[in-house]
Amino acid sequence: MPTAVIDGIATRYEVVGSGPPLLMYAPAGFDASLEKWTTQGVYARIRLLDYLPKHYSCIVFDRRECGQSGGRVERITWADYVAQGKGLLDHLKIGRAHIMGGCMGCCPVAAFGVIYPEIAISMVLFWPVGGARYRLTCHQRFAQHLAFVQQNGIEQVAALPASTGKSFGEDPRGGPWASVLQHDHGFAEDFVRQNAEKYRLTVAAMGRTLFDRDTSPGAEPEDLMRLDIPALIVPGHDASHATSAARYLEECIPQSEYWDAAVAEQTEETTPGRVLEFLTKADRK
Repeated sequence: MPTAVIDGIATRYEVVGSGPPLLMYAPAGFDASLEKWTTQGVYARIRLLDYLPKHYSCIVFDRRECGQSGGRVERITWADYVAQGKGLLDHLKIGRAHIMGGCMGCCPVAAFGVIYPEIAISMVLFWPVGGARYRLTCHQRFAQHLAFVQQNGIEQVAALPASTGKSFGEDPRGGPWASVLQHDHGFAEDFVRQNAEKYRLTVAAMGRTLFDRDTSPGAEPEDLMRLDIPALIVPGHDASHATSAARYLEECIPQSEYWDAAVAEQTEETTPGRVLEFLTKADRK
């Protein structure tokens, strides 16, 4: 698959299908590789990539620090994830696009709409993460990693992902850069040379500021309320995808359409058609 270097970070991506561009932020939290659109939970069941590419050029990619994309040790914000998607569109010479996210991918989509409203034709927010339990789980994941750093040192952090083959989401001890440590030896060499205390401060701030609320993170409500972008919101209903988080986005985004379908009703027969109906209507505006 091709790779684009965006702000010094390699991004693995693929363009599937033809038609108007649809930039797709993958689901699966801190394991958001492009394959998750076809292998992860509900997305494997509803098979969006069997249908959307027949009408749209679907731009799927490994989010930074995930899959085979690169990374950089810094306090990552939602705006940094937005910059990766915007840079990929620039690389492909695309001026405007529909923006879609699944799971934690909804957070940068909401932020994308706020930062680049002139680029986003529409937003699809599929199973947005959020809720009190989700915030607590995320904070616990970062705390587990920080405890491992404190107890074992930065060298053991660098060695762990190579021995387990697991991402940050699968094994919190490996930290947010676990996937990069597995495939980028140069990154791993630089990683062990950094100051451990500064690293701990970076990680602590990143976890606290990314997951700073008991509803859907990503963008401030006042900014969402100013948007003039059509949005389709598809709710989840579990500990990581609280229905309340989806309802919050409906409340905040003026041109939102809330698909009030229970999870059991979100099937291959119903869901791709509902998403395509929304995208087609947005194209006609």
